[in-house]
Amino acid sequence: MARILGRLGASPSALTMELVFTRWEEVVGAEFAAHLQPVRVEGGTLVIGADHAAWATRARMDAERILTQARALGDTAIARIEVVIRRP
Repeated sequence: MARILGRLGASPSALTMELVFTRWEEVVGAEFAAHLQPVRVEGGTLVIGADHAAWATRARMDAERILTQARALGDTAIARIEVVIRRP
């Protein structure tokens, strides 16, 4: 049900928000967590901010692994990842 609601643009579930914003290091690992931060969840899309273009590229290349890990940690409606570069 959460996946269907996410595809329809419904607000993300509390479980998805907890997973993304409080268990971030578990989802992406310590190395990525030092350079990537969750920005927001829009429908089924997790927007990640990277501190440098190189880290943005790595995150895009590892997007499927990140999604797989998020799903393994909890039922989430996140279906895709979008990476943006966030300048300080």
